[in-house]
Amino acid sequence: MKKFLKNYAFIIFMLIGIVAGCVTGAFWPGAKALEPLGTLFINMMFCIVVPMVFCSIASAVANMDNAKRAGKLMGTTLVTFCATAAIAAVIMYIVCRLIPLVPESYKAVEGAVDDPMSLGELVVGFFTKPDFHELLSRRAILPLIVFAVLFGFGVQMSGGKETVMAKFLASATDTLMNMVKLVSYYAPIGFFGFFAYLVATYGPQLISDYSKTLLIYYVLSFAYMFAMFPLYARFGGGKGGAKVMFKHLFKPAAVSFGTCSSVATIPTNMEAAEETGISKDVSKVVLPMGATMHMDGSAMSAIIKVAFLFGVFGKDFGTWEAILAIVVAVFSSVAMSGIPGGGGTGELVLCTVFFPDQLAIAYPIALALGNLVDPPATMVNAAGDYVASFIVERFVTGKDWLQKQLKAKSKK
Repeated sequence: MKKFLKNYAFIIFMLIGIVAGCVTGAFWPGAKALEPLGTLFINMMFCIVVPMVFCSIASAVANMDNAKRAGKLMGTTLVTFCATAAIAAVIMYIVCRLIPLVPESYKAVEGAVDDPMSLGELVVGFFTKPDFHELLSRRAILPLIVFAVLFGFGVQMSGGKETVMAKFLASATDTLMNMVKLVSYYAPIGFFGFFAYLVATYGPQLISDYSKTLLIYYVLSFAYMFAMFPLYARFGGGKGGAKVMFKHLFKPAAVSFGTCSSVATIPTNMEAAEETGISKDVSKVVLPMGATMHMDGSAMSAIIKVAFLFGVFGKDFGTWEAILAIVVAVFSSVAMSGIPGGGGTGELVLCTVFFPDQLAIAYPIALALGNLVDPPATMVNAAGDYVASFIVERFVTGKDWLQKQLKAKSKK
């Protein structure tokens, strides 16, 4: 019992907080006032995670034995992210073709929308900021990652892991991880407040026009996690990979579901990766990058939003539209920010591509759906970062990396 509580107490308390929050929000409309309890937790995590993203990635690159391994790690990571997002999008498209989402009586209401950004503006905004101080924000995670990678290679060129800077970055990362452990004691209370607010605010909407679409998405998100994640873990870790993955998966899954933030889940993912035996240079690159660029859940939500809107406007979601939607879903999800509601830009991209003449109607609908599916989408996104590290580890370290780790642990 002692061992069980040591391993699972945190998860149990988090789940209690989520369930208690949902019940409170369902029966007490005034539970909207509890939102600050959740906001406190998320804000504290963001204040730690932003410098952690920089330190962990820069440290991982700076402390690698050579630049060749760093390049291989980056390339494998990006290919893995795109491949799993494409698989998720294809699965969602098949389900949407089999199950119609929109009733014939559906009435779309026009809403307001800002002018869409051009492709050039999107690219510049995704990867860069005009001033250094703008990098120090959770809303600039992807530009911060680009800066951290360049900084890490700069340290490599200056002497690598033997330099004072490389040692400082490694020490700073460890310090920030310990800060996260302190903040995590507050997590169950934060989850209680967040879900009480969420259910009190969106409860009536969950059983209205979007109910069928939401049911499909929620069910498929959990099905994807329990069906595809074991396959990815088995491919990446070999024999025993799925078992080890499930042993550590539920904590990052609960944190991401509770916070609706991939970025806030980075520390928990790093802890899970360390306990699994993932190389530190792999986890310090894959997990922070994954928080912004690995979005299987967002790719799935992009497809279901497009399918829903095609139904609203009476259009056929055919093969060509599906191929284009999957491509847009993958690339827009890879460029989405890992913050709550961060898919707004991606939703605008989707609506601009497919419904430019109905943008004022399509965008508010897509935005509403995005808010309602945010918890399971983030869960698939963030928990999937941990699973993706299995695949990257295989190609960077070797296919028997997990067996070596298990063998080493058995000797202790």
